[in-house]
Amino acid sequence: MRKPLVAALFALVIAGPGVAPAVAAPAPAAASTSTSASASAVKADTKAAAPTLQAVSLAGTVALSNCSGSVIRFPNSADSDPALVLSNGHCLETGFPEPGEVIVDQASSRTFGLLNSAGTRVATLRASKVAYSTMTDTDVTIYQLTSTYTTIKNSYGISALTVQDTHPTVGTAITVASGYWKRLYNCSIDGFAYRLKEGDWTWKDSIRYTSACNTIGGTSGSPVIDQATGKVVAVNNTGNEDGETCTVNNPCEVDASGNVTIHPGINYAEETYQIPACFTTGNKLNLSASGCTLPKP
Repeated sequence: MRKPLVAALFALVIAGPGVAPAVAAPAPAAASTSTSASASAVKADTKAAAPTLQAVSLAGTVALSNCSGSVIRFPNSADSDPALVLSNGHCLETGFPEPGEVIVDQASSRTFGLLNSAGTRVATLRASKVAYSTMTDTDVTIYQLTSTYTTIKNSYGISALTVQDTHPTVGTAITVASGYWKRLYNCSIDGFAYRLKEGDWTWKDSIRYTSACNTIGGTSGSPVIDQATGKVVAVNNTGNEDGETCTVNNPCEVDASGNVTIHPGINYAEETYQIPACFTTGNKLNLSASGCTLPKP
């Protein structure tokens, strides 16, 4: 899991200031990285027309005390709805949810630093509650804020990121946008893990990145953004750090036949396409709604 920051900070001290990741990469460098990755993705397939790729920015991302996140909305969200913040289940301020545990409507006053496209903090947003959190089948926390989308847009000029409600596809050019580190990681979807097991937790249908997305501690909860649509397709959560098998910080893949494989140095995210069906009018959580497959308490 990409939450622990001590190891990441220690690595920076040992490696020296000239080694990435920088705590606050300048916006021009981030934009240049995104453009380069986009160009490479376009050149990769000359036989078919490639989608027009966008330069993804940090606008709408947030920095938590120990993780990253983003202000999100769903296809049917209204501007007058209370805004939501997406992060990981293992970023929950009260600690990791246990396997099988699902938390809904839990009071919270957690704060989030809202970033603009340059990675500058423009506001502090506050939660009113944890709408949903779990580390079962997926690794997600969704906070409801005290502000509406309209308030955030009018006050700070920042729009929420829309969560895509369809399954992502292999080869999609993506950006992992970390509000904590103010850094963009660009790569592609390499494939999907039928089951991803880490310690006591198991996640379903996880996204495996290509090696360019070398995310570190503090990137947990970052939105994974489709560069062609600008929509959120997943939430960044873990990677195999030491080449171990199925241990904490060393997830393993388990296929439908039970075969176990590991990909040392490769990182993962949990899909989010299944979440919109669970939020109805007013951005209210309804785990009994038609099409909602999120785990229930």
